[in-house]
Amino acid sequence: MSDTLKKDNLGAVLVQVQDDLKQLRSSLKKITAGERDLTLDIEALDNAIRNTENSIRKHAEDCLRTVNKQQLVLPSIEDIQKKIQIPKWKPSLERIPDVHPRRERLPGVSAGGKPHLLYYPVQPNNRAIVAQKSGLSLPEVHKRSTNGTKRSKIHHQRAELKDRHIPAAPQEETETVPHRSLLCMSMQHKAASLHPREDSYPSKTVSKSRCQKQLKWDTDSESTSASTDRESPPLWTTTTPPPTTTSKSINSLIPKSPQDLVVSVPENITKYTFSIINGQMDPVATDFCHFKQSVNLSWSSVADALGDLTKLLRDFAVPLAKVSGERLVEFSQGWDDGWRNAPSAIALLSVLENWEEVLGLVVRPGQRYKGEGGFEAAAIRIQSCWRRHVARTAYLRHCRRKWAAGTIAISWLMHAQMRRVRTALQARRFSQLENYRSRAQHLAANWKHIQSSKRTIIHIPSLGYCQSQRMNLRGFDILQNVQISRVCDIRDENVEVIYVCSQHLGDDILHYYTSLLKCDGAADGADAGATLALSCMRRFIILTPEAVDHFPTHNMCLSTLLKYSPRTLKRIRNLIQGKQAYIVGGVAHTDDLAVADELGVPILGPEPAIAQLHGSKSGGRRIFAGAGIDVPPGQGDIYSLNQLHEILAELMTENMDVQRWLFKTDSEHGGRGTAYCDTCHISCYKWARHEYHRYGPELWNTKWMQEPVLLRYLDEIPEWLAHYAQPAKTSCYPNWACFLKTFLRQGGVVEAYPPSDSITCLTVDLLLEPGGEVTVLSCGDQLHGSCQLEAIGSTVPQTSVHPEILHSICTRVGQACLQRRIVGHVSVDLATFLDHNTTEQKVWAVDLDVAYSDQLAMTQMLLMMTGGTLNCRAGCLQVPTPIRERCCELQTAAKPSVGNRYAVIGNHLFHSNLSMLYHNVFLKLCKFHGIGFNRKRKQGTVFALYDRTERSSIGMITVSEDLQGALVTFARNLSVIHQEISSSKMQGETNFKDLMMNVEDVLQVTFQNKVQAEDKASV
Repeated sequence: MSDTLKKDNLGAVLVQVQDDLKQLRSSLKKITAGERDLTLDIEALDNAIRNTENSIRKHAEDCLRTVNKQQLVLPSIEDIQKKIQIPKWKPSLERIPDVHPRRERLPGVSAGGKPHLLYYPVQPNNRAIVAQKSGLSLPEVHKRSTNGTKRSKIHHQRAELKDRHIPAAPQEETETVPHRSLLCMSMQHKAASLHPREDSYPSKTVSKSRCQKQLKWDTDSESTSASTDRESPPLWTTTTPPPTTTSKSINSLIPKSPQDLVVSVPENITKYTFSIINGQMDPVATDFCHFKQSVNLSWSSVADALGDLTKLLRDFAVPLAKVSGERLVEFSQGWDDGWRNAPSAIALLSVLENWEEVLGLVVRPGQRYKGEGGFEAAAIRIQSCWRRHVARTAYLRHCRRKWAAGTIAISWLMHAQMRRVRTALQARRFSQLENYRSRAQHLAANWKHIQSSKRTIIHIPSLGYCQSQRMNLRGFDILQNVQISRVCDIRDENVEVIYVCSQHLGDDILHYYTSLLKCDGAADGADAGATLALSCMRRFIILTPEAVDHFPTHNMCLSTLLKYSPRTLKRIRNLIQGKQAYIVGGVAHTDDLAVADELGVPILGPEPAIAQLHGSKSGGRRIFAGAGIDVPPGQGDIYSLNQLHEILAELMTENMDVQRWLFKTDSEHGGRGTAYCDTCHISCYKWARHEYHRYGPELWNTKWMQEPVLLRYLDEIPEWLAHYAQPAKTSCYPNWACFLKTFLRQGGVVEAYPPSDSITCLTVDLLLEPGGEVTVLSCGDQLHGSCQLEAIGSTVPQTSVHPEILHSICTRVGQACLQRRIVGHVSVDLATFLDHNTTEQKVWAVDLDVAYSDQLAMTQMLLMMTGGTLNCRAGCLQVPTPIRERCCELQTAAKPSVGNRYAVIGNHLFHSNLSMLYHNVFLKLCKFHGIGFNRKRKQGTVFALYDRTERSSIGMITVSEDLQGALVTFARNLSVIHQEISSSKMQGETNFKDLMMNVEDVLQVTFQNKVQAEDKASV
């Protein structure tokens, strides 16, 4: 208690010093320098006094704020006679405004006790007694209305507001507070003003204010039983009225308090609205003074909130802000009670009447730098942004370097790993190549012995094209199975065949080939036929790699699929164990070496690198030139557009008789990579022909004669090619630009098309034996479909070139290939025509394929079905004829006679409507129309089935005693099949019609040749 008295004395002293300084400043204003003949700096003295006063006020407020934080409890009225020392400093009781008393009787107070003097202040006697004994003047209040209806309404409203706005005290706090009167009468002390009110604010009758407050004065029964010698101010609780549209928007900006706020504020505070101009308050303004006096008891928290608000307004240079006193007090009370952190700007602005305008000004970009300390804030902002930019830049640079370091490290690790893998693969492939060479030497040394003894041939019809070509081929698995007739190699009794198939064959196809291979035309008698059939069934097997199921859409070559099929490889090793075996592949691929190394058998074929080098169009021309074979005028190894134009201009100038020029891509096959352009479309062609005839053929060979035409061609060739050059198969290359891009990337050949209207192309299949011999296995004249540069069939044997000339050409080509270490199967394409100038037959070598051809595979089926032999040097297909029974008993047995046969082979017959029929239904349909093979007469029709899913591609062979009969049978079969599987509205996609037209042309030529031969014989 002594500490409290000392602090009160100190507060009184500070208040007195502040009053003295105020009187001194006011008296100095009246003194003039002229009266005392002194020169005084009144402004400086006034500033010094003002600073001293402000300092003293600040210290005094801090002292009083400390004092106000203590809880002062008024003694009861009954103990007023006791001598209790009251602190000297106390708030002015006259400033307490008039309020409504609480109407209910407080619980726990007897009806006849003295505390009723405080609880019923409306009675004049009670007011006089309290004023006489304790010196406490109670406020004047209105008398209670006797209207029962109004009383019940007020009780209902008070109960509703109490339930809505007054939170219930926790149970623990209620139990720890023994006297409720002390809690209710306790005063929440705030910083009090150092200056007393100069004019007392008149008390007014309480009515409905703007906020519609309900004022409650709570006391306890125990506190009212004793008297006190101090005045106790009541505790008012404010109740918020129903929110309006404006209040809802404002309240949404103010942070919500964790509990309903109890604010000690007079009811008439809502009337005080004061203004803040340019962030400064006028302390002597009437509205501000009235507001300050009304909240004197809670001024400490209000002053703090007001200080923050004024600082915010100064910082943002707000010219005018109208503060609502009620909102400010509610905000300050809630901030002091429940908020631990500093209030936000939006919460501070919510106490303003014109908060929307101020908020729009505060959120305006750059407004902060127009207010107080704007230059410093701008400098700080710029510096922080710059530091952030520098730090961010450094951080990003560090991140980039870290990412780059990680990328470099990972790249290096990957590079090192790839280098190790590449080195291991190179070593492994080099080992495979060395093993291939050693096995090839062993195969060459023992070839004759192997050919005459029992052996196993592993047929792998793999198409080892590059990936881009494989992905662009439609039905690639079917194309790799077109040579399924290789199984017919079992016609040699010493041969066992293991055929690796690129797809799973159905039971119907397996049954068909099994029944097909049971028969051998060379065998007579039932017993011999049954024995041979059983032997044939045991000597061939068809295997499908399991990798076909794992890579259904990758278009891998068959060697790669077999490489990744360990179970199939193991089965093949078991089948060839202890036997002489070798591999016959297709288009060479590096995986052929891997498969051969896994199986430990040699390959009847060249190294993949050699096959790719010499199997191209340019490589073929080099081999033909080395063999001394006539080739079309042209040149290979073209890789640039200027080179193409220059070479084409020279060729056109030197060969004026050529009407069409061909452009062939090196690595393409089957007419896919071929384009053409006719010379008649070039504008200077007639003038060039005129110059050629003017000088004559002999003088035209000199370069200076050709120079004008050459320059003219060079100027017009680019435009000529762009407009008139076109690919042979538009399904592969839709226009010249696409073809030219591939042509220049892969390289190609420019060569002349034979200058004749009647051109016959033929294909010859050679076997370049490892021992160094060249054997002609098959030869046939080509049949074409819609594309004249793609062969889809042939007639066997060929009849367009004399057999001796053909044999001489094939021998020279074979020897040239053997010199370049090419062994195995090779296919040579030739073109023959009559020269108009000399009327002699010319034969040009136009293409070389280092692979097993489709024609050779179908020829094996032909020989299997007929039991004959193809003598290419004599140009005939010889088949044994059956022995006819004779009636004579003494007739001796004679050797079976040999007859000649001609066959027409269709390798790639396509009809989309064939997929509607299963193979067994298709064969029955053909049998119904008499399409079949007569095994006794060695003639008729036999089919080759390729797949079980699409069933749109087949092969067909027709055999007859003469070429015309074979051609007619072939054309009739195509017509019957087309009519049976097609309708007028569903013709389907097919090459049957184009092939039949080509067959008709061949028939006409054959008929003309036959007539000419008969005329010569008659002469």
